[in-house]
Amino acid sequence: MIGSAMMCVSVVLLLIGMVAGMAMGIQQNFTLAPAHAHLNLIGGVLLFLFGLYYRLVPAAGNSTLARIQGSLHILGGLVLPAGVALTLLNNGAYFAAPAIGSVIVVVATLLFAVVLFRTERT
Repeated sequence: MIGSAMMCVSVVLLLIGMVAGMAMGIQQNFTLAPAHAHLNLIGGVLLFLFGLYYRLVPAAGNSTLARIQGSLHILGGLVLPAGVALTLLNNGAYFAAPAIGSVIVVVATLLFAVVLFRTERT
C-alpha cells in the first residue's frame, strides 16, 4: 500500500534533514537552511501525514490515484529541497530545479485533495 511506503520514505527524509540540520549547527553555516526546512516539512512531515491518511482510510490508499499522488509527492519531496540546495550553492544558477519541484509538490497535493474529497463523499 502506498501509505506505508510514503511513511517509510518520509522517516528516511526526515532523518536526513535532521542530520543536515545538525551539521549546519556544528559548522555554524546556515546557507542551506531553506533546503533543510523544505526537506523536513515536505519530505518528512507532509509526506508522513498523507501516508498516515492512506493507512487510516484504506479505501483511499488503495486507489490508483493515491499511488500516483504518493509517487509524485516523493519525487517532489526530493527534487524541491535538492533544487533549493543547488540554487543556494550556485548563486541561483539552477533556479528551475526548485520551481519544478514546487510544481510537482503542488500537483501532488491537488491530487491528494481529489482523493480526500472523493473518499469523504462515499
